[in-house]
Amino acid sequence: MRALSSPHSSTPARILLVDDNRLGLAARKSVLEELGHHITTASEGREALETFTREPFDLVITDYKMPRMNGLELIQKIREADSATLIILISGYAEALGLTEANTGADAVIAKNANEVQHLIRSVNRLLRRTTLRKPMGAQGAKAKAKAKSHSA
Repeated sequence: MRALSSPHSSTPARILLVDDNRLGLAARKSVLEELGHHITTASEGREALETFTREPFDLVITDYKMPRMNGLELIQKIREADSATLIILISGYAEALGLTEANTGADAVIAKNANEVQHLIRSVNRLLRRTTLRKPMGAQGAKAKAKAKSHSA
């Protein structure tokens, strides 16, 4: 896996990376660290959940197929603890099982394939940029939303 340059990751994020495959975990960690992010790893769902409850994370990236607790179960537990946490699900079964953002609870679903690294970088940047843009808007964002609503009525 080769990292691509990231014009949007000016602020390093705290990312929890979960995968029972040691090589996949190490490769993704390397890519994300190259982008400047702070990575904490877990090799299975229960370990990830314990880590998540002890430390704050901007983003969780989890594999789907893991022993004892799969990625969907982990996403559900994380959503119960903090519904605003950004989550990316990565799976070699994404297409075969029809895994989507709508049916998994993830903010992004990435298929494991030749384009995985590019999709991962793009998704991480998009999700982190979205939260960065949302925060400073505050009252202005609410006014714009109200104005848009009044025009559509």
